[in-house]
Amino acid sequence: MAAHLSALLPRLVALTLIWLLATSTITFAAGGRTTTPPPPAATPAAKGPEYLVVPDLRRQAYVFAKGILADGGFGWRVTGTVKGYAANTVVSQKPAPGAKIEDTGAPEIVLVLERNPAYPEHGVPENSSPTPGTPVVLAGARDAAPAKQAPAEEAPAEKPAPEEPKEPQEPKEPKKNAEPADKKRAPAFQVKGAPPEPLDELPLPERARLLQKRLAAHEKPTSTLVNHWLYQHSWLVTGARFGWSGGAEALRILVRIDRDLQARWGIGAKSLAVARAALAQVERRSR
Repeated sequence: MAAHLSALLPRLVALTLIWLLATSTITFAAGGRTTTPPPPAATPAAKGPEYLVVPDLRRQAYVFAKGILADGGFGWRVTGTVKGYAANTVVSQKPAPGAKIEDTGAPEIVLVLERNPAYPEHGVPENSSPTPGTPVVLAGARDAAPAKQAPAEEAPAEKPAPEEPKEPQEPKEPKKNAEPADKKRAPAFQVKGAPPEPLDELPLPERARLLQKRLAAHEKPTSTLVNHWLYQHSWLVTGARFGWSGGAEALRILVRIDRDLQARWGIGAKSLAVARAALAQVERRSR
């Protein structure tokens, strides 16, 4: 029996060594295995600022200049001695027409007006946009580096010629049922110094009917609705007083709108008085 065990002992020792070596090899392989980290997520490129082109508002009646600025996403402010009455005319602006500026939300355009002697200034002037304007930043102003003084022995670099501003593109809302631009609308009467009716805008009666439809669809007033009504009210009254086509018809619709707002929302008494006075004036001059 002892001899048999002695014969098996070397085999057992060899098997044990082989098992130990295999175990250590597997452990080493598992411990030495490396994992490849996932590639880092790509960082999205920073989006650059968007830009607006300042429209040319000079020689425009203030009521129309406000519409152009509002449609284009600008704020505005009137400065100087002449206040923001609808019929007064824009004589200068800052920034200049054609300037390219960053869209900071509602870049504020500063206007200087002159008095239109053909129309009295009644009521309260509107000297700024309904929402406050935001700062004006000229295109490239953020990236412009301070100029370095050239060494005395070197000639200063020649400056490139300034690029001529492009003709501003005034944003326009799509017009529904508007007449072709080449079809003239006969004015109801002539007013000295009044601008001609813009043929790319809705006729006054159509504008009044759209306003009536929009206001009738809302049971309660909001600041957006009220501002829209006041702006369109000023446009209709001013255009009718300029003698534009269909002014009397538009004012009759406007009177009905103001009566309805008084009944439903409890506002519009002053506007109704303005619309009635304008209607009487337009009917008298149209005879």
